[in-house]
Amino acid sequence: MKSTEESQQSSPAPGDNAPFTQKHTIVFVPRWAVLIGILAIGILYLALPERLTVGPSWLLLAIEVALLIPLIYIWMARRPIQHLTVRLLAFAILAVATAGLAVSIGLLIYTLPNVTNKEAALLLRSAALLWCTNILVFGLWYWEVDGGGAHKRQHMGHQAADFMFPQQADGNKTGWVPEFVDYLFVAFTGATALSPADTYPLTRRAKLLMMIEAILSLTVIVVLAARAINILGS
Repeated sequence: MKSTEESQQSSPAPGDNAPFTQKHTIVFVPRWAVLIGILAIGILYLALPERLTVGPSWLLLAIEVALLIPLIYIWMARRPIQHLTVRLLAFAILAVATAGLAVSIGLLIYTLPNVTNKEAALLLRSAALLWCTNILVFGLWYWEVDGGGAHKRQHMGHQAADFMFPQQADGNKTGWVPEFVDYLFVAFTGATALSPADTYPLTRRAKLLMMIEAILSLTVIVVLAARAINILGS
């Protein structure tokens, strides 16, 4: 999530090649697209049948809101906060959302043998909801992981770090800034083509994230949706 720096540190010494430190005090400034994406994950999860969720279907949305409230309050009150604190809260939200997604896909596979013809439409709808959730979850992961987060990417001049967008291939001489929708596109192509499109993972953690996304997408699209179509055609 994006944040702007209000450094209370003295200027770095000449020759210091690491201007960004975790000691910098920052003010959280959210990107509305990111907040909407987080809430959309909870809403999609809410639309799933409760047999595919852990606890009530509204639980994930409630947890997300509870974790977002401190960040929104900090932004509204313009209170300083450490960059690391913002990232830990963001990762907590993503960890909960990813766990909920993985468990729901596992439950869908578990209940698959017992699906009847009358429930085929519900299976298709659930698969579509999980596929969309997969895209949103990993779009947020890519946004938060790339280059150490939005704050650090800004400090580094938006050079290619974990992902290299086409605009960064020449060293990003134009100062192009990747927004959340750019990472959402990376997640969409990864979930659809099951491989990178025009944006390439450069680090092991980026490659691992894309592998996990592709595996979940492959499970939903190929195994679950195909089975539902077969049931409809029988």
